[in-house]
Amino acid sequence: MHFRPLRGPTIATAIMLPILVGLGLWQLQRLHWKEGLLAEIASHMKAPPITFAAARALGSAAEYRHVALEGHFEHARESYVFTTGEGGAPVYHVVTPFALAQGGVLMVDRGFVLKDRLDPARRSEGEVQGSRRIVGVWRTPDAPGPFTPKPDLANRIWYARDVEDMARLQHLRLAAPVIVETDSTPNPGGWPRGGQTVVDMPNNHLEYALTWLALGGVLVGVYLAYHVAQGRLRLRA
Repeated sequence: MHFRPLRGPTIATAIMLPILVGLGLWQLQRLHWKEGLLAEIASHMKAPPITFAAARALGSAAEYRHVALEGHFEHARESYVFTTGEGGAPVYHVVTPFALAQGGVLMVDRGFVLKDRLDPARRSEGEVQGSRRIVGVWRTPDAPGPFTPKPDLANRIWYARDVEDMARLQHLRLAAPVIVETDSTPNPGGWPRGGQTVVDMPNNHLEYALTWLALGGVLVGVYLAYHVAQGRLRLRA
């Protein structure tokens, strides 16, 4: 084999190839991390409910665990989080303070209602009173982004589940800055509709890894083909 590498293409390839391979290997590491995270979430979702005290002690490790709470809803202080349902129809998640029997308040996402059920008077059967036990999923709500619309404070309509600001508006002190998403146990009258927990974590890292590694292979192929075209690479002397 006869090979006389050109200085410029060789330097460029020597810089770019490790970067592309490194990005591919990094995506493989991300793949293993994501698979572990999804397995952990699946395990949490299948585990029996734990108490509020246990969830608070676990901290971030309580994410997606079911938690059982004793207390009562303060329906007069409920807030509404706008989103879209099937077919893009507007729906509102009903977020209600839940006064814990042991003291303190948590924000509970009771599920969604349609726009024509936003007024509590249109779903009064679901405004259950008195002490009760509920089971829901312990979640850390996402913070509002830079493009999240400002809330309509007069009507208590929000565009992100900003539980701390919701509590501040209602002069409440949260026992933990989390939101509990109720399970699918039907409410009287059918509204709100709970059981809306969604695990939405795309796992495309294998595709990304293969893309970066393939680009590395293409780079090597182009480098070698260029040298063949220039007469600087011959398999036979």
